[in-house]
Amino acid sequence: MNPTFGSILISVLAGAVQSGTILLLPTLGEVLTERSGVLNLGLEGLMLIGAFFGFLGAMKTGNPYVGLLLGMAAAAVAATIHAFICVTLRGNQTVTGLALTIFGTGLTSFYGDNWVSQRLTTVIQPMAIPGLSRIPFVGPILFSQDLIVYAGYILVALFWFLLFKTKVGVNLRAVGENAKAADAMGVNVVGTRYFWTIVGGALAGAGGAYITCCIHPYWLNGITSGMGWIAVALVVFAMWNPFNALVGAFLFGSIEALQLQLQAAGTYINSALLSMLPYLATFVVIIVATLIVRVRHVGTPKELGIPYAREEK
Repeated sequence: MNPTFGSILISVLAGAVQSGTILLLPTLGEVLTERSGVLNLGLEGLMLIGAFFGFLGAMKTGNPYVGLLLGMAAAAVAATIHAFICVTLRGNQTVTGLALTIFGTGLTSFYGDNWVSQRLTTVIQPMAIPGLSRIPFVGPILFSQDLIVYAGYILVALFWFLLFKTKVGVNLRAVGENAKAADAMGVNVVGTRYFWTIVGGALAGAGGAYITCCIHPYWLNGITSGMGWIAVALVVFAMWNPFNALVGAFLFGSIEALQLQLQAAGTYINSALLSMLPYLATFVVIIVATLIVRVRHVGTPKELGIPYAREEK
């Protein structure tokens, strides 16, 4: 392999892992939320809330990890509102999710105007894993990243194990498939849906905060640029499986990193066209995922988006 080409390829793939982590966190959260039967189309709004409050927290404290936690907490609060409307009030989940996106966009634009273009002086730094980071080719790509990327690796394995190998996962999937039967078996349907909706919101906030506390350490209104909508599409691509979510997120991360590398190299391709690549890929992913779901007979959780009330017969 040509040394120059090799270094460029490693740089692109390492960037793909970082960009993919932005998508991985909200996608994992939405997988869990939808497994419980709650549809949250407000990921874009939650990511914006996480990004803004993460930036604000890091700016005020000088600690990007505090900012990340604050972004997660703010998004979790917003997700609690979504859970209250959808689970307790049994509101329309599609409309509520869209309203959450509008709310997050408006809130962060209103309060973020005074912070536009201001930059953080301290950001989340890479921490190479001794030994593993020295593995040829793979090491610099996967094991010379930051703690949030490593946390993403761990969460994928942890959530897969939880979903498919534990009683908690069985109860979670049961609530999303047949809430009435789960309730009859003693599972707290309302509590389960609340908990995983809030967890999903916190992870969406983490994805947003990761943007401003690490990738782009400044504030711009709408800084997530539709990443939340891509995460929603990735849940379908992943077929509600955490490991598939990892593949999909890093695939999109590769597209994002490639288009940025091409723009930096001064390619003759129009920059606007390059910026469209991740969103064009979203359509392709949805089509492919739909076909795979049909062939493999893997469906959405049967009660996704359907409110549940114990008194209903």
